Amino acid sequence: SGSIPSELGNLPQVQYLSFHSNHLYGSIPSELRSLAKLITLSLINNALSGSVPSELGNLTQLSGLSLSSNSLSGSIPSELGNLPQVQYLSFHSNHLYGSIPSELRSLAKLITLSLINNALSGSVPSELGNLTQLSGLSLSSNSLSGSIPSE
Repeated sequence: SGSIPSELGNLPQVQYLSFHSNHLYGSIPSELRSLAKLITLSLINNALSGSVPSELGNLTQLSGLSLSSNSLSGSIPSELGNLPQVQYLSFHSNHLYGSIPSELRSLAKLITLSLINNALSGSVPSELGNLTQLSGLSLSSNSLSGSIPSE
């Protein structure tokens, strides 16, 4: 239990951080933006709150970001569209709201996007149709409206 120490941002060589299924609370430290070699960040199934830090968009080596099953709120940062290597984004079962950022269209290597069970609204961005590697798109249990993009 406890919070994620901001001092983890002082570990420049770390490539993998996993705190899956602990009793962590508090916010995700923005200092994690300093982990330039980070490939995987998994914080699934904790009690983390606050917003998804926009600074995570600085982690250009990141291929997997899993923040599911927490109490995160706020919108999905558009800066996550700056993750050129990301293949897996999972934010399901949080309290995220707002629209799905169209900037995610830049994630050319994205294979899986899971946003199930949040409070997302608006339409599904047609730009997601440009993600030619995408094989899993899970948007159930939100408040999305409009038509499903044909692109």
